[in-house]
Amino acid sequence: MAVTLGEARLYSNHLLAKLSDEQLGPLCPLFEAAHTDRKHVVHERNDIIPFVYFPHTAALSNLIILVDGSAVEVGTIGNEGFSGVELLIGATAATETCVCQIEGDHLRMKAGDFLDALRDSGALRHVAHLYFQGYLAQLSQSVACNRKHSLEARFARWMLITHDRVQGQEFMLTHEYLADMLGCQRPSVSVVAANFQQAGVLQYSRGHVKILDRTKLEAESCECYASVRRQFKLVLGVPYG
Repeated sequence: MAVTLGEARLYSNHLLAKLSDEQLGPLCPLFEAAHTDRKHVVHERNDIIPFVYFPHTAALSNLIILVDGSAVEVGTIGNEGFSGVELLIGATAATETCVCQIEGDHLRMKAGDFLDALRDSGALRHVAHLYFQGYLAQLSQSVACNRKHSLEARFARWMLITHDRVQGQEFMLTHEYLADMLGCQRPSVSVVAANFQQAGVLQYSRGHVKILDRTKLEAESCECYASVRRQFKLVLGVPYG
């Protein structure tokens, strides 16, 4: 069901918030409210992208699934952007598998409607391209991060990114899922999480995470978190998450 302009404004997606009422209004009939549960598959690699999601309280992960079935996160999408960025460069199929990492709400539109809207709305096209620049910065920083930085620093960075996207201090993440996100074995994640918990940075029990000391978490993170956050601030005028 289409949403009204007033309903669309209740969704805290930073990209859509940059559009004026006159720019966002014509897009509203194309939107529908959507909710995704954790692990919901938004689209599969090499498949046609059915919808473009603009997250509100949810967070999505773009994953590369390897031959052995293991997964590595290559990008994260929250309320600063949208899924299916490859559509901007004419892709006809998804380049990555996109799944929901944090349950929550979105506005979404059919991919075909999104492409039509890009052609018709210079304002949407402009902010979408700005987001694409930020997303590319995230991808390139992640390559450097995964190559050079410790598991502890990457764990802290990923927790900060997730914390930015949820409302409140608590969210659900299993050790198994975190291992996929960080490209490591589950026992390694368990050890790191236990150390952070012992240091009073967070509480972690049965997939339930509560951030206790954000300042300490930032101190444990590598430079990559702040670097990507600055890039999104530069191109969109809003923070990362």
